[in-house]
Amino acid sequence: MKPLTKLVATMVVLFALTGCQAMTGRTAGENIDDLTITTAVKARLAADKFSTLTRIDVDTVDRVVYLNGVVDSEHEKRRAEDIASLVGNVTKIINNLQVQTQPAPTPQ
Repeated sequence: MKPLTKLVATMVVLFALTGCQAMTGRTAGENIDDLTITTAVKARLAADKFSTLTRIDVDTVDRVVYLNGVVDSEHEKRRAEDIASLVGNVTKIINNLQVQTQPAPTPQ
């Protein structure tokens, strides 16, 4: 990436984060911390080769991680929470994952 392109991209991100602060009352640093946590949790889930990764949504607000979506078993639900707990700077995990009671239909 060209230096000018990097500079423009960085400025766009900074302006967007400033706008987020105005809307949420949170600082850019807090937003970056939450984004960093979310990215780390997703990366750890992917590294664990989590079978239902595409059905797990990870969000972080004020260092609280929210796990939402569907998994195939109670074991996977607990495993996702265990993986999220390994990420630093997390104050709490809210595990809203639902265990799928019947197999998902196969696409035809």
